[in-house]
Amino acid sequence: MKRKVTKAVFPVAGLGTRFLPATKSIPKEIMTLVDRPLIQYAIDEARAAGIKEFIFVTSRGKGALEDYFDHAPELENSLRKKGKTELLATLKSTNMDSGAIAYIRQHKALGLGHAVWCARRLIGNEPFAVILPDDVIAAEKPCLQQMVEAYKETGGCMVAAMEVPPEKASAYGVLDVKEDMGSMVSVRGMVEKPSVESAPSNLAVIGRYILTPQVLKNLNQIKQGAGGEIQLTDAIAQEIEADRDVYGYRFRGQRFDCGSKAGYLQATVAFGLARDELRDELASYLDEMKASRKAAQ
Repeated sequence: MKRKVTKAVFPVAGLGTRFLPATKSIPKEIMTLVDRPLIQYAIDEARAAGIKEFIFVTSRGKGALEDYFDHAPELENSLRKKGKTELLATLKSTNMDSGAIAYIRQHKALGLGHAVWCARRLIGNEPFAVILPDDVIAAEKPCLQQMVEAYKETGGCMVAAMEVPPEKASAYGVLDVKEDMGSMVSVRGMVEKPSVESAPSNLAVIGRYILTPQVLKNLNQIKQGAGGEIQLTDAIAQEIEADRDVYGYRFRGQRFDCGSKAGYLQATVAFGLARDELRDELASYLDEMKASRKAAQ
């Protein structure tokens, strides 16, 4: 019997060095797209997928991230007195119930696999999701919800996947496809950051996973892999070697790499244009920018 996925791990221990100096004082995960922090998009996606327990793998200096999900009584009272009910509702949607959220420290930056392994005692013997907040996915039906619905049919392990240009495959974990069934592919192997020549496909793994507790046992035994880190893909690849099912899921939606400056700016524009109250003004500004660049050429 396949169990429901109710726990999710959010690896947020990274230092965010690509966004210095901003990340000197604030965790990258609470940098905003329009007016919501990156982590809020991840939490909302998890909630839509039925996640009830949220496990954050953090590191020193992430106190502001923990505070973000706490209640803010003074601010709430101020908004209540001023009759700002819409803002009050927005604020309350960021609160997490007592006990719904847990924080685990990753003391050494030993990679994604190690971050997930740090949460093993809270996960126990249940299937669980992993969400990387850097990967923000705009979709009508949230990406993890799509995957949970597909997982009910398949069980096993599942990774979100998307086609990338072959020359960019070396920046990702890449799937070696056994059988292509459209939105779902069964996987023969996974290669972390392959060279352009050795990439088995251009189907790249994106930061959403549904994993069995066996993956945690695999992580127990793994030595450091690519880049001197403990790779999550290596632990999932062990499932394939043991002849257990691993699937890639081609999600419907647009993924933004908010771990890079260019991706973050692209996401800011895309999410701004998706907002009714911002669309006209922002689109007009972009048109003006385009026209002035054309004139300058």
